[in-house]
Amino acid sequence: MFFVLSKTVWFFFQPSNFIVFAGLIGAALTYTRRWVWGRRLVTAAIVLLAIGGLTPLGQALVLPLEQRFPPPAVDTEAPDGIIVLGGTFDTLVSPARGEAALNESAERLTTMVGLAKRYPNAKIVFSGGAAHLIYAGAKEADVARGMLVQAGLDSGRLILEDRSRNTFENALYTRNLIDPAEGERWMLVTSAYHMPRAMGCFRRVKFAVIPYPVDYRTRGPQDLLRPFNKVSEGLRRVDLAVHEWVGLIVYWLTGRTSELFPSN
Repeated sequence: MFFVLSKTVWFFFQPSNFIVFAGLIGAALTYTRRWVWGRRLVTAAIVLLAIGGLTPLGQALVLPLEQRFPPPAVDTEAPDGIIVLGGTFDTLVSPARGEAALNESAERLTTMVGLAKRYPNAKIVFSGGAAHLIYAGAKEADVARGMLVQAGLDSGRLILEDRSRNTFENALYTRNLIDPAEGERWMLVTSAYHMPRAMGCFRRVKFAVIPYPVDYRTRGPQDLLRPFNKVSEGLRRVDLAVHEWVGLIVYWLTGRTSELFPSN
C-alpha cells in the first residue's frame, strides 16, 4: 500500500508535474467567470517554471544532500562485502532491446565494478527489483546479473536481491538475505544525493554499513550560483532534490528511517 500510494501522490505533486497541472487548471479557468484567478494561476505557473528551470534552485536543494556523507578514505580497510542499490537501469527498455539500458545513475554500477576489482575477496550485492507501478518491466537484479558477468565479475561472488521496490525495502531485504555476522564490514554504494535516506534505512534495520557516495550532480558550494541553461535540466534537478527531501520526511514519519536527516 505504501508503495502504490507513494508513486501515485508523487506523480501529482512532483514539482514539474504540479506546475503543469496548475497551469492547465488556470488556463481552463480563464474561460469561466473566474478568469481573473485563472490568469493569476497561469502567471504563477510560468514564473515557477522559470525559477525552477533556470535558477540555481535545484543546485541549492541537492548540495546539502550530497555533502552529508563524505566518501571513505582511500586507504580504508577492505570490506567483507559491497552493496549497490538499484536505480541504474531502464527496466522497460532493457528487456525490449535485449541489452542493459543504463540511466544517469550508471556510476553506481561502474563504481561497483571498480570496487569489486580493488577488493577481490569481497562479496558483491546488487539490490533492486521492479519499481514500476503501471508498466511491467524487468527486475533490475536480473538485468544487472548479465551486465556484471559480462564486465568480468565472477558470478559466484554475486548476491542478487530482486524483491525491493524502494529504499527501505533495499535495506530490509538485503539485510535478511545477507544476514551479516557481527564485526563484518559492508560498504554501501549509491548516489550521493540518495545516501542520507539510504543510510537512515540501513540503520533502521540495524545493518551498519560504510557509505560510499557516487554519482554527484554538483561540483560543490561553487554551484550555488550556477544557473541552468535549459529549463528541462533545472526542473529535473529540482524534481530529484524534492523527491529526496520529501522521502526523508515521509520515511521518518512512517518509521522507515532512523532519523530525519542522517549524518556520519
